[in-house]
Amino acid sequence: MSPKTLTTTARTAALLAVGALGLSACATRGYVDEQIAMVNNHITAVDAKASDAMTRADAANRAAADANRAAADANRAAQDAATAAQSANQRIDQLGGRVGQLEQKRAKRTRH
Repeated sequence: MSPKTLTTTARTAALLAVGALGLSACATRGYVDEQIAMVNNHITAVDAKASDAMTRADAANRAAADANRAAADANRAAQDAATAAQSANQRIDQLGGRVGQLEQKRAKRTRH
């Protein structure tokens, strides 16, 4: 073989080798689509979990707000009951004094 033919053959072999290596390093469209599908599936699953967590958090927040309102209502009712009891005690004290006066008058009448 002549040196020119040898150089051309070596050059062609080198180009084929570089081309083969270059093609094997590239991802095929199918591989890329498969990887994107896997990532999309993972994103969908994470999104579903996040949505579920938000729904449960909203429900817990509503339940806490309802409990706070119920506690406030119970507190108001307890305060109203305490006020009514205090008023009733004051009336009883007033009536007690009035009953005492009436008993004294009756006692004076029965002595005479």
